[in-house]
Amino acid sequence: MFDLEPEDITDGPLFRGLVVLSVPLLAQNVVQVIQQVIDLFWVGRLSNDAVAAVGLTVPLIVILFAVSIVIPFVGTQVLVSQRVGSENISGARRAMFSGLLIAACIGIVLGGLAFVTARPLIDLLLSTRPEAATNHVIELAAAYFGVTALGVCISGISDTTEAAFIGWGDSRTALYMNATALSVNILLDPILIFGFRESPLFEPLGLMGVQSTLFSVTHFAGIGIEGAALANIIGYGIGGALGLVLVARGRNEGMLSRSAAQINRDDIRELIDIGAPSGGQLIAKQTVELVLVVVVFGTAGAAGLAAYIVGFRVSSVAVVPSDSLRQAAQSVVGQNLGAGLSGRAHRATWIGVGAAAGVLLLLGIVQWAIPSTLVHLFVPSLSPEATRLAVDYLVILAYGYPAIGAAYLFQAGFNGARRTKTSFVASLFQYWGVRFPIAAVGGIVLSFGVHAVFWAITISNIVAAIGLGGYYHYSTADGMFDRAAETATAD
Repeated sequence: MFDLEPEDITDGPLFRGLVVLSVPLLAQNVVQVIQQVIDLFWVGRLSNDAVAAVGLTVPLIVILFAVSIVIPFVGTQVLVSQRVGSENISGARRAMFSGLLIAACIGIVLGGLAFVTARPLIDLLLSTRPEAATNHVIELAAAYFGVTALGVCISGISDTTEAAFIGWGDSRTALYMNATALSVNILLDPILIFGFRESPLFEPLGLMGVQSTLFSVTHFAGIGIEGAALANIIGYGIGGALGLVLVARGRNEGMLSRSAAQINRDDIRELIDIGAPSGGQLIAKQTVELVLVVVVFGTAGAAGLAAYIVGFRVSSVAVVPSDSLRQAAQSVVGQNLGAGLSGRAHRATWIGVGAAAGVLLLLGIVQWAIPSTLVHLFVPSLSPEATRLAVDYLVILAYGYPAIGAAYLFQAGFNGARRTKTSFVASLFQYWGVRFPIAAVGGIVLSFGVHAVFWAITISNIVAAIGLGGYYHYSTADGMFDRAAETATAD
């Protein structure tokens, strides 16, 4: 049912191709969100300070990932998909190797730098209002970010391997890799956070009077919040190793070969040219998020930050379908352009826009109807003030959900055509031209407080969807896909 060959993408029904490719990606993204929820659940059992510490690190981690993971991921997916579509298998193999090489080099350099500067970065983030967080929160945040930074090379190699599979049209293997990573994370999270004997994972055994010889002789005290970050890294590593083993065993006509394992400057330059704007797009968003974190701290303190991170986690679940469709559409658009089928690439984008906006509309209605239930489901231990703010945030976010779905798929159309710079410029306008001014002026100057930040996010999402839709219509009428097809078939 979910078997998909390259010719199915370029010759078969477009809706089926999008669905078949996106369903494993949907499951994969659900797995990733479950991993985030599991982390939040176990970290929440440590303390409210631990939850706030994770919230502080989110913008910094995403900026780190934007450079070390997103650049090789997007570049690899788009380049591999176009070359597979044009039946340039040797070029696709070279693109995968170049992506892995870039991910490894950036991860080692940037991860080491981030580890060394973890505490100064957290201090800088809170410099406008240091009293908003205790020293304990700052120490926890620096520890969590530092461990994550050390493992970013492993995460980058794993995600770039997934990108190559997705570009090839094999989203099932990406799912297998993520399911493996989640299984490892589920097992290790409570053990590494709380220790072997003290782990809540084993509480039922203690209540039943069960005590194995292993439990009686083994003692591991746990490493707290660092354990949550370390469990993620180990999960990424094992999931990535599975993908590389499948590559070595010849999956998909042999996605790597000895002849492909060479430094090709043209491929590296092309991959970075495609991926760098996507990394910049994420950086543009997260630099604004850094400012928003400061505004949230300044107007609502720790309760506001806890509500902010809960909203981030819940919305991560809600956008999973559209994010899956975006990844699928990038491969479908890329392969069709590689085959010289610009009309199919155009239709695939519009089909994806309709599907993503429709699904996000339904999810937005659910979130608008039961926000309190969702807050308690994700973090049942929040304070009353943090819960109230989180409920308000979820209601406001829901109004802009259909726009998020539409914007994601318009970006997929541009990205599949190698127009990642367009998505980057759109994000600059969305986050710096709309979101930042509304949040800063409304939250601080006009004293509307943290709710100005909530509304800034929703309004910017709606404006971005309208702007991207209008420019997409103009660009395709001006022959964007025809030119992209000529470039792809010439590789």
